[in-house]
Amino acid sequence: MKDTLFHLAFPIYDIAAAKRFYVDGLGCTLGRESNHAVTFGLTGHQLVAHLTTERLPQQQGIYPHHFGLTFLSKDSWQRFLEQAQAKQLPFYQQPRIRFPGTRIEHHTFFLEDPSGNLLEFKHYTHESAIFGERDYSEVGDSL
Repeated sequence: MKDTLFHLAFPIYDIAAAKRFYVDGLGCTLGRESNHAVTFGLTGHQLVAHLTTERLPQQQGIYPHHFGLTFLSKDSWQRFLEQAQAKQLPFYQQPRIRFPGTRIEHHTFFLEDPSGNLLEFKHYTHESAIFGERDYSEVGDSL
């Protein structure tokens, strides 16, 4: 489906803080905004942050909720990591290698936005692991 874009809606508690994180920090494009929502473009995909006054329970660890980007080149992932570090974005998990030495090996790090949403940015050593490598039963870390 080459003529489609991914859309994700998620809660935020402060529109101004979300704009600083997503536009100034991550480099998203700023789209439409109202007094209760703001739209961002993240590498061509649509994120819609909806203002809420109800705090969601803070999850313990990276599961079950997070979203982010999978980089197809290690250099792009590295540049994005260096950008996040230079802009002093809040890391939830520092860069690391998951499943080293396997066909599902990938470099990853997690950021936390001002509303507590977690974002993962990763690059697979073997691109086939993005949707394949079905012989491996691991999906994420053990809880």
